[in-house]
Amino acid sequence: MFGLFEIPKPVNEPIFNYSKGTPEASELKAKIAELKSGEIEIPLLINGKEVHTGNFGYASSPHNHGHRLARFHKAGEKEINTAISAAMNAKKVWDKFSYSERASIFMRAAEMLSTSWRSTINAATMLCQSKNVYQAEIDAVCESVDFFNFNAYNMSQIYKNQLSSDKGVWNYTEYRPLDGFVFAVTPFNFTAIASNLISAPAVMGNTIVWKPAVTAIYSSYFIMKLLQKAGLPDGVLNMIPGQGSLIGPMVMKNENMAGIHFTGSTGVFDEMWKTVGDNISSYRCYPRLVGETGGKDFIFAHPSAELDSLCTALIRGAFEYQGQKCSAASRAYIAESVWKKLEDKLVSEVKKIKMGDVEDFSVFMGAVIDKSSFDNIKSYIDYAKNSKDAKIIAGGGCDSSRGYFVEPTLILTTDPKFKSMQEEIFGPVLTIYVYKDADFEKTLELCDQTSPYALTGAIFAEDRTAVKTAFDTLRYSAGNFYINDKCTGAVVGQQPFGGARKSGTNDKAGSFLNLVRWTSARTVKENFCPPGDFKYGYMSTWE
Repeated sequence: MFGLFEIPKPVNEPIFNYSKGTPEASELKAKIAELKSGEIEIPLLINGKEVHTGNFGYASSPHNHGHRLARFHKAGEKEINTAISAAMNAKKVWDKFSYSERASIFMRAAEMLSTSWRSTINAATMLCQSKNVYQAEIDAVCESVDFFNFNAYNMSQIYKNQLSSDKGVWNYTEYRPLDGFVFAVTPFNFTAIASNLISAPAVMGNTIVWKPAVTAIYSSYFIMKLLQKAGLPDGVLNMIPGQGSLIGPMVMKNENMAGIHFTGSTGVFDEMWKTVGDNISSYRCYPRLVGETGGKDFIFAHPSAELDSLCTALIRGAFEYQGQKCSAASRAYIAESVWKKLEDKLVSEVKKIKMGDVEDFSVFMGAVIDKSSFDNIKSYIDYAKNSKDAKIIAGGGCDSSRGYFVEPTLILTTDPKFKSMQEEIFGPVLTIYVYKDADFEKTLELCDQTSPYALTGAIFAEDRTAVKTAFDTLRYSAGNFYINDKCTGAVVGQQPFGGARKSGTNDKAGSFLNLVRWTSARTVKENFCPPGDFKYGYMSTWE
């Protein structure tokens, strides 16, 4: 293909309105019923081929764990090695594709997801991850579409970044893929994160070995099939679900592993980093490690905070998708004067939250992802119930008889270093510490020092001086910082997402900052008139 192809700058995917009686609501209801009607079998997908191992795991709906959606094949040592070989073989072809040819595949996938595949991906995410219709729409469809489109566009902008040249010389930069394959490890909580973790390295010319979270294998499978249908060549993306303790070490000891794209827990990422360090002498190149990990995200209310917007931000920030967002508000610092006016209103509003089966489009909260998560969240609630330093002022109920349901829970503590103020819970639990109005600046320092994480945070204040004080004091406390808004809901192309400290490498998903990690630049100098004599001209004047 010849030509300088201009990839159009994307606009964010519009969010559909699933009000009763709309065509999209009817279509989605029908698709949910269709997917629920039978259990599917999910193979490994290696080099474009279905691989069946006979070693099965099972996917069920968290809000109805007795309903099985799928059985999936797990990868063993043979399949892991086959996937790595497939990625390395496909690399010989894929990195010869022009940037426009690669971009067209992901732009086509975005268009298909926006139209004919929309209800399928939404329904799969709702059933598999217990997202309500709105949470599924903004994640599985809108954010995935944005990642596919913005990654293609940002790739083209990187390629445009070229060098200056003196007379008689042409300098330019070739943006090569990494010298090996990329290991993508994706979480359960966002279908869009899976879309990005596999597509960002791939659009830059890399091939991928992909281990999806088994609790999101159902939606991951449909994303894989979408990309195949969009024209992604065999072997560029190889999906191998299974046991992380087997897959991870095997992949990470391979000499051709050139990068890891990860979202998950801080503990797992720490172990991966150690494993890479232990294997460092065996790699052909130094692997790129890109990770987004844990968070203990905060909302901070100054005495001048506006009440209604603060209340809404606390509820949406803490309880949308059952608090299972990396960015979810899980600790709040509220000025005493504000709390006196806010407490009754907040408790009353939390009690109105409807929890249940996400097939009911009026539901605000579904179930948490699995029994392990349910048990962990319940342990924090039980700890608060038995503590003299805290009390539960709303929620606290847990019921796993049909689904893994945890009520939206508010904990009020007198200890700013209380366990649930420091540790990541990843569930619908918000712990509140009320500070004296005069201690605003002191409490800002406390907020900064309490948690090892630094992912998201928000300040609510009408007083602009207070906003600036918080902005400066909390400069390193959050990679995504919000002023008078909830600390969730980052939009691709508008608020690139990522945090530092123990929240990850802060490589900002959805921006050029992430994409540059998946390329290895080669600088080229072409001399049009190379010198023919080793002597410099001035030397003859001294001879």
